[in-house]
Amino acid sequence: MDKKQLKKRIDVAVGRIPADVVIRNAKVVDVCGGKILEGDIAVCDGIIAGVGSYEGKKQYDAAGKYAIPGLIDGHIHIESACVSPEELSRMIVPFGTTTIVADPHEIVNVCGITGLNYMLDAAEKAALDIKYMLPSCVPATPFEHAGAVIDAGAMEQPISDGRILGLGEFMNFPGVVNAFPQDLEKILVACHNGKIIDGHCPGLSGKELNAYASTGIHSDHECTTVEEMESRLSAGMYVIMRQGSACHNLEELLKGVTPYNSRRCLLCSDDRQPKTIFEEGHLDNHLRLCVKNGIDPVTAVQMASLNAAECFGLSDRGAIVPGRRADVVLVDDLESFRVHQVFIGGQEAARDGVYLLPVERQDITPVRGSFHVKDFSPEKLHMHLTSGHVHVIDVMPGGVVTGKGIADIIIDKNGEFVYSPKEDIVKLAVVERHNNTGNVACGFLRGYGLKKGAVAVSIAHDSHNIIVAGTSDEEMAAAVRQVIEQEGGAALIWEGKTIENMPLPIAGIMSDKSGEWVDKKLTDLHLAAFEKMGISREVDPVMTLAFMALPVIPELKLTDMGLFDVTRFEFISVEA
Repeated sequence: MDKKQLKKRIDVAVGRIPADVVIRNAKVVDVCGGKILEGDIAVCDGIIAGVGSYEGKKQYDAAGKYAIPGLIDGHIHIESACVSPEELSRMIVPFGTTTIVADPHEIVNVCGITGLNYMLDAAEKAALDIKYMLPSCVPATPFEHAGAVIDAGAMEQPISDGRILGLGEFMNFPGVVNAFPQDLEKILVACHNGKIIDGHCPGLSGKELNAYASTGIHSDHECTTVEEMESRLSAGMYVIMRQGSACHNLEELLKGVTPYNSRRCLLCSDDRQPKTIFEEGHLDNHLRLCVKNGIDPVTAVQMASLNAAECFGLSDRGAIVPGRRADVVLVDDLESFRVHQVFIGGQEAARDGVYLLPVERQDITPVRGSFHVKDFSPEKLHMHLTSGHVHVIDVMPGGVVTGKGIADIIIDKNGEFVYSPKEDIVKLAVVERHNNTGNVACGFLRGYGLKKGAVAVSIAHDSHNIIVAGTSDEEMAAAVRQVIEQEGGAALIWEGKTIENMPLPIAGIMSDKSGEWVDKKLTDLHLAAFEKMGISREVDPVMTLAFMALPVIPELKLTDMGLFDVTRFEFISVEA
């Protein structure tokens, strides 16, 4: 901004000249003062000049609707929606979200800095303001193979980029607590560059939580209980309350929100699939849940805007006050939060659920062709067990936490698993797909419900190797081959044939098509999985598998290197 622009803004604010845009007759939710104001919102060069009585060159009549600040998602992985950044913008802006804080560690785990650059370039083509965190854990742990290794040295250049807010969720909390040198070096890179550090520490408490927070890590979105929430607030951290497609923690955590701590609470989706967005919305859905659970509407809006802005140092937004970005959302009321209009920088971006701006796509060529699988065959799935008494990963519906169980399975004379329809246990395998290592690790999954065939996906947090579950080695191998041939995504094999599939050519984890296309594909996949393959309707056939290889979420997971006990933080034998 130069002196001429500053003078223009002052002249508009005082009323000497008309504003560029005026949103008239609004009930303005004042998240700074905690009240409702009635008046006009004057916009000058995309910035709010004032709230009061104004004239403008272009005027919109709010007709008594409530004006709330543009909503800010405090933690989201764009890749988990299986769409590009530009497409996610088209999908969620009509629901009132104008800013997201995104951690692109999914694509960076696959494509390294090339993946980060793709996401940064794609964000510039989106109306949604996408603020990125630099992934802190690539790979998430040393116990899996990813497509890249981003150590402290590799972080120096990208973290200095002005488009990077800070260091993304530090998932390797045992590494922090135990003061592993490589983790301390990463933290220091952020500190030396004046960047914030986002957290991820499920189950951490007491002195270990103190140690984690003492490093300057300032937030956590992994709370599942009020006790966890309160401990983090008392440690000086922000609590980012999550309501996504896989994890539904918001309503439980709202029980712990008080007038004293609400300003340290904000909202996020973390992982949100197109189906959830189209059926429930985005942060507008979080607001409905807040009010339904007894939170004052103005407090709820604070959590979805001002609190998030303050948490992430976004001092230019988060409130409808002079000097902030003119990100304004008109809603019918403060209960349903039905979105009527969305303005981003004073420009109308959506009306009555329709995105009004052009959608321009970033070239995906640099992030295609991400499959490098060596010597894969059905024989790689052989386990040669000496006992049928085995550890099993127990699916726990409604989240990404898994149980550690023991079961007795049938094995043949060669020590190979024989599926029994009487037991809800299938084989699980992870196939390394980045570095031609030839790694294939096998284990067992209980509670998935699969009765026949195989399901393979290349969405496997966080390293995104290929993960496959099935009742026979042959069908599991066919599913893996199908995923490789289609450049990633998901494939269902039943009676030896591909009955449904969803190609994801962007790093094997995102589509270059619309959210509606992804939603239709996922719907068809789910229907076939439930009706033909017998998968339990209590679990998401794709998302459930996608989290079975994540070795930072308790209790038992499978990586391409073997069966991993997250609680003990070590590999264990499949045989119990």
